[in-house]
Amino acid sequence: MNYFVKDQQKSPIRYFLQTPGLALCFTKLKIMQLFISVVDAFTDKAFHGNPAAVCLLDSELDEDIYQKIAAEMNLSETAFILKKSPTDDFSTSSRFGLRWFTPTTEVSLCGHATLASAAVLFQLKSNINSTLVFETLSGDLSARQSADQIVLNFPLCSTVHQDLQEVKDLVKAAVSDLAVQDVRYSSDTQKLLIRLSDFYQRSDLENLKVNPQTLLMAEKSGRVKGVIVTLKGSNSETTTSFDFYSRYFGPWWGIAEDPVTGSAHTVLSSYWSEQLGKKEMLANQCSRRGGMLRLSVRQDGRVDIAGQAVVVLKGNLTL
Repeated sequence: MNYFVKDQQKSPIRYFLQTPGLALCFTKLKIMQLFISVVDAFTDKAFHGNPAAVCLLDSELDEDIYQKIAAEMNLSETAFILKKSPTDDFSTSSRFGLRWFTPTTEVSLCGHATLASAAVLFQLKSNINSTLVFETLSGDLSARQSADQIVLNFPLCSTVHQDLQEVKDLVKAAVSDLAVQDVRYSSDTQKLLIRLSDFYQRSDLENLKVNPQTLLMAEKSGRVKGVIVTLKGSNSETTTSFDFYSRYFGPWWGIAEDPVTGSAHTVLSSYWSEQLGKKEMLANQCSRRGGMLRLSVRQDGRVDIAGQAVVVLKGNLTL
């Protein structure tokens, strides 16, 4: 068939629609536009903190599309906020579904992408509710506005002492020859917590070079899916005094290093509250981008994780 159009008054698209068979194919094409944004979480400055993509969904997508979108965004997490019913509204409803995907897999808990999701609803959709509830794989999680911060209510995850000899190769891969003061394991999150000796400074943690492939090869038990390296804070800083510092590595989830990790702080807040005898703490995750989290350990066995968020991009995703 010759598709060349001699008549200059007839557009190619009009010819396409008037051609038998082709018009039927054209009408079956479905183009979907999804609202999407990128939010830097646990920071008050653009290009700091932890970036997360956030998609707003009126209805469920085909299951494979979630992972494809997350791989396309290629951020540590992409969050999908879902209306619970067709009559719900992103500006007035208070309860939504929420799922998180790394570039390679779905995860059961993510702090920074939850903060980013709440920021999109509060800041971009002007949601009228002071508290939002997200239904997730980790149960109901709430997010509320408090002055210029968003406060997440998350589970508090305890740790147990870990025999250093049993994980010596993994510890070596994470911290090289730095002295280690404590090693703990959280079965709830499958995270290994490595505490550096107190004589180290923040700069020692910041300068630590961790090879994600070496971590993967060193973990042979199958129990560990994330490594937290942490250090007690110092009062000698001239600016903000932090109770503790941390960095987080999750190559098992396709994340070499996560800039600021809310889920890791469900473990860190439990550990450092016990170590410091404090319920209120200020934490700094000292990755290259960096981020700050305010933690409040609650009597009900949960933790409030507070932080700020900055929307840096908004638009439409075409499927």
